[in-house]
Amino acid sequence: MNLTVQIQSISISLPLYSSFSLLQHSDLPSPSKLRKAMAKYNGAFYDLSLLLLMLAFSQRFFLVDSTTDPGDIKVLKDLKNGLNPKSIVPGSCLSSWDFTLDPCDHVFSNHFTCGFRCDRVVSGLFRVTEITLDQAGYSGSLTSTTWSLPYLQTLEISDNSFSSSIPDSLSNLTRLRRLSLSRNSLSGPIPDSLSSLSQLHELYLDNNELNGPIPLTLNKLVSLKRLEVQRNNLSGKIPYLGSLRNLNFFDASDNELSGEVPLTLPKSLVEVSVRNNNLQGNLPESLANLGYLQVLDLSHNELSGPVISVLFDHLSLQQLTLSHNNFTSLEVPSNYVNSRLIALDLSYNELRGLLPVFIGLMPKLSALSLEHNKFTGMIPMAYAMKAAVPPGAGTTASFQRLLLGGNYLFGLIPDALMGLKPGSVNVSLVDNCLYMCPNKFFFCQGGDQKSLVDCKNFGPVIP
Repeated sequence: MNLTVQIQSISISLPLYSSFSLLQHSDLPSPSKLRKAMAKYNGAFYDLSLLLLMLAFSQRFFLVDSTTDPGDIKVLKDLKNGLNPKSIVPGSCLSSWDFTLDPCDHVFSNHFTCGFRCDRVVSGLFRVTEITLDQAGYSGSLTSTTWSLPYLQTLEISDNSFSSSIPDSLSNLTRLRRLSLSRNSLSGPIPDSLSSLSQLHELYLDNNELNGPIPLTLNKLVSLKRLEVQRNNLSGKIPYLGSLRNLNFFDASDNELSGEVPLTLPKSLVEVSVRNNNLQGNLPESLANLGYLQVLDLSHNELSGPVISVLFDHLSLQQLTLSHNNFTSLEVPSNYVNSRLIALDLSYNELRGLLPVFIGLMPKLSALSLEHNKFTGMIPMAYAMKAAVPPGAGTTASFQRLLLGGNYLFGLIPDALMGLKPGSVNVSLVDNCLYMCPNKFFFCQGGDQKSLVDCKNFGPVIP
């Protein structure tokens, strides 16, 4: 008889003896015939092994090309079904999603024009690795699905109108590196469950309606490089974030945060913005430990005390914005000639005394705003000379912006300023006690000087 092995419509026939009489002594073949028979068997089994190997490769590389993991398909379906149908407008990504076809096999076709990406994983299946929705104004809930997408690395749904809370099930996205929920209408607290996203590099929750505190559990996101929670309704103190040793960017502006500036912040920080909150107290000296810090914006708070000297001779800080606070004095740094500051804004505070000469000697400073304080005295020559030097003409940067309005400055206008031409540099001296500042000079235009009574009441020595 013949032994027939059939593998997916491929057949191989192998010759066999018709009965077990081969084992009987009387029918036993000669040694030469036996060797020939064994050679046939060996050749046939070799062919069979080769066929099985080829079949395995064909299944691995060809048969799965049109296969998306069923669980991933369900998440995509649930995501679409959870939206307000009226928000899925013609021409948008989600309007093209047609689940009568395999998603990954038809991605970027007319049936799935955009919105997600697939990659083949070790199992041979295609898995959804990225969801990036277009800014089409989708509205609805994010809680309509379990978010069981174990290979997802990017979830980007910003600039839409999602209005649910942030679902705890996002913690299922264990390979997620980028989560962007910015500029929606999400509400409720930031869930502690996000702390399980151990591979997360970027977290964008800004421009929503989130409330409650910034969770201390975010400290577990040790891979996090960027954290943006600005323009929400967050309250409470800024939590300890010292374990986020890779964090470069932190923005919690335009919330209702209170308390003091934390004593301990990640030393890796490059940019920090917590403007327009309710922070109080003095600036901590520990800001000097942020060796990579380039931008610090704590404006529009209730901070008080001195502007500490470590910020003026910081070896990396380039932009310092402390406007709209209650600072009363400036500490003179010992090493201001090595300052890296390019832009300094101390406007709208309670700073008193003479204008600090050292500020005009900082070599890289090109933008200075000291408006609306209580400075008095004459304009330092160092300020005037720095404004008069054409850009690039000297070894130090020249002032491109010098805003001194809203103080109690008096005396003569320095000759170096008198020679400035309109448009050459932005200078404002309005709302002072500079009665020798006629409107024919552009830096005297845009407002009057204070009345003589106001100037005398502030300081009797003002002429």
